[in-house]
Amino acid sequence: MGYTIIPPLFNIPKSHLQCYGESVYCTNNDMLSKCNNGETSLDRLISVVTWSISTIRPLIFGVAPYNPILGETHHVSMGSLNVLLEQVSHHPPVTALHATDDKENIQMTWCHHAVPKFHGTTVETEVQGKRQLKLLNHGETYVMNAPKLLLRFLPVPGVEWVGNVRIQCLETGLQADLCYKPNSFLGKSAITGKIYEASSLKTLYEIDGHWDKTVAIKDTNNGKVTIIFNAKEVISGLTTPTIKDAVWPSESAVVWSEVNQGILSKDWEKAIEAKKAVEKMQRQLLRERKSRGETWHPKYFSLSYSKEDGWDCSPVQKWVPPAPIVVPI
Repeated sequence: MGYTIIPPLFNIPKSHLQCYGESVYCTNNDMLSKCNNGETSLDRLISVVTWSISTIRPLIFGVAPYNPILGETHHVSMGSLNVLLEQVSHHPPVTALHATDDKENIQMTWCHHAVPKFHGTTVETEVQGKRQLKLLNHGETYVMNAPKLLLRFLPVPGVEWVGNVRIQCLETGLQADLCYKPNSFLGKSAITGKIYEASSLKTLYEIDGHWDKTVAIKDTNNGKVTIIFNAKEVISGLTTPTIKDAVWPSESAVVWSEVNQGILSKDWEKAIEAKKAVEKMQRQLLRERKSRGETWHPKYFSLSYSKEDGWDCSPVQKWVPPAPIVVPI
């Protein structure tokens, strides 16, 4: 999450852009449709909470995705859902995501700026920026943040998601608070929270479970417990995306293809040289822009910054077009 240069031996063969994108389009259940099809505003918020939990994926200690290069893109479709990501800034690293489903009339934007903080035996990365999910059929916009990534070296090495996430819908006045708890001797991947009315602070549901197993809600009115999320059903047995048409030169799979080949074949010398070549090209392009006095601008997003809100990204197009990379359904 924090962008530092690391040898290919410690990389997984994919970019951060692909990892962000996969958290949206790699699910076995059509969770976004459920958000849209909820009968009441409370039903829809519960579905949005469930979908938000589904975007959190297990991590592997000791390896990390590639740091995206400036202007790198990832464009994938799954059914009527089209997802487009672009690395809109390199220093600092800012990633933008735009996903739309014209069948369900859903739009989604993310703007992520990873900020690592070092605390002796741990590194805590805050993913700054907001996520917006718009259910246009209902005139509802759900705004949420992301949990932090905690990398722990001692006493037991590990990597985990921690921190608080708030999901709010101003149009309905409903909110949800989630807390991703640090691993302890009591258990791992625990999540607790509540769904409540923002105006009265009245709790409607209590949330409890493990984001890598199952999560349930308890109705505070009658005590009924309902499982809303089952990780095994959502993220196991996922299908591999296939290429249906020519991809852009900026596509992650193209940018890192030589490095991927080296890692997958365990030809580390090839992987190292290929990664150096990618980084060298980026430095050369930067020097050329500076010599011409040019300022680089994202192609698919407009980027802005303020001290109050940090980085913000707005998509240039209202709808994301179908992609050449397709996830079979």
